[in-house]
Amino acid sequence: MNSENKVTEEQEITEEAVETAEETEEVTSDTVEEATELSDEEKLEKELSEQKDKYLRLMAEYDNFRKRSAKERLELSANTKGNTLMEILPVFDNFERALNAETTDESYKQGVSMIFKQMGDVLAKLGVEVIDPTGKEFDPNVANAVNQIEDPELGENVVAQTFQKGYKIGDKIIRYAMVVVANP
Repeated sequence: MNSENKVTEEQEITEEAVETAEETEEVTSDTVEEATELSDEEKLEKELSEQKDKYLRLMAEYDNFRKRSAKERLELSANTKGNTLMEILPVFDNFERALNAETTDESYKQGVSMIFKQMGDVLAKLGVEVIDPTGKEFDPNVANAVNQIEDPELGENVVAQTFQKGYKIGDKIIRYAMVVVANP
């Protein structure tokens, strides 16, 4: 029986070894599967993070584009308005001269006055402001000095007379005023 016991023991040991090997193989394959799953999960998280980053960059780029386009449209609008007004301002100046001209015909003077007022209202609706620096200190940012005079009644560097009024829209000068400066 000894030999039978030995054979049975060897079979049992072999079976145990096979079971242990199978368990080890299962544990190893489970660990490999878990590691693969973790790396797949990590890969997916990394890819999601990259896609999120791309999306945020694209949104920021689009927002910058939208703001830049809006700014360009406003600048283009202001430039177009300014260029158009540069063509109209001489006509407005002529109406002002006609309004100040001496005449005996009151209906003519009233008609010119109405047209002048109507054009002034249109310019005001467009946001145009008149620059008339008469009596103020000369500012080269809003006026061009075309002549100088000596006048003891006026202070130093004061605008004595305005030949042509200036106009601006907001901070943009459409036309500089032409002035005479006293005591430069």
